[in-house]
Amino acid sequence: AHLVHLKNSGNYHRCKPISSQIFPLLAKMGANGLLIEYEDMFPFTGELEVLKSTHAYSEADIDKLLHHAEANKLEVVPLVQTFGHMEYVLKHEKYRGLREMEHYPNSLNPHNAETLPLVRSMLSQILSKHPASSWIHIGADEVYYLGEGQDSKNWINANQGDLGKMFVNYIKEVLVFLHESYPKTQPLMWDDMLRKFSVDIIKASGIPQFVAPVLWIYHADLKIGDAESHIGKYQESGFKSIWFASAFKGASGVDQLWTPINHHMKNHQQWKTVIDSMPSKFPQIRFAGIALTGWQRYDHYSVLCELLPVGIPSLAVCLQVLQYGQFTEEARKETANLLGFNSINVEKNIW
Repeated sequence: AHLVHLKNSGNYHRCKPISSQIFPLLAKMGANGLLIEYEDMFPFTGELEVLKSTHAYSEADIDKLLHHAEANKLEVVPLVQTFGHMEYVLKHEKYRGLREMEHYPNSLNPHNAETLPLVRSMLSQILSKHPASSWIHIGADEVYYLGEGQDSKNWINANQGDLGKMFVNYIKEVLVFLHESYPKTQPLMWDDMLRKFSVDIIKASGIPQFVAPVLWIYHADLKIGDAESHIGKYQESGFKSIWFASAFKGASGVDQLWTPINHHMKNHQQWKTVIDSMPSKFPQIRFAGIALTGWQRYDHYSVLCELLPVGIPSLAVCLQVLQYGQFTEEARKETANLLGFNSINVEKNIW
């Protein structure tokens, strides 16, 4: 599966969905799914209505988006942050008390009795709007300051200082809820926090039976050995499948204006090598797909990265590289024809 990930959409996005224009192009370029991180653009209701931006999509907008996705054979995978990157939730006074650190609105306190009910409610509202989705992404990346709140310090002192166990215990609570309430929906999670913890901790938690890790590396000089080291760890931990995540825009600078196509192309060339080696090197863990992330911004309070229209040529090139392995002359001509360009120069980022 080739998922296009629209990351950290946020409340700056005043335009309504342009799914009728962009989705057919995504399908032609080779994508077969959309990983959508709505953040505060989702039309939350009831007790969660405070999370909704004044510019949020309406219920009708979401229906239209899903209709156009289905018409173009694009599977929609909603991404709901459940631990870190919770600024759009924890900035509100109503949920301030659920912060891990009182001064920072990025991470949830996993020990507060109101944390899991909030997360379950968010997941339920978004999944109820995506009944056809086979996957749900729970985020769980970059849980900054985890372990530094007083509740976490008390827990760590009582449990031999095991931050890893604290992390996986909370994640398992989220995953068990999804397994029991939405048994036909397969959870995904970012892998960067798991990299910090031992195979024994991950295996003992039981989470490999519930979730697939999404291994993300966005560098142009992606080290294949490093990626394979992580894959081997997750295979040993008992995960049955794994996803990868590349980047087609946004990951090259917090205030990037113009997408460096060559940078992203090289990242995908390295990922293609890793993907092709999976069956022979890692027979016990199945490669399930890759998400081509397109960052809108680094977090809820950051300035914008380059906008989606500027990144479309890069996305087209990266999808072609995943098909051909290299940006061959045939791939170059096909990309230019697809986008209506006379030519495309990835080294100079011009077309």
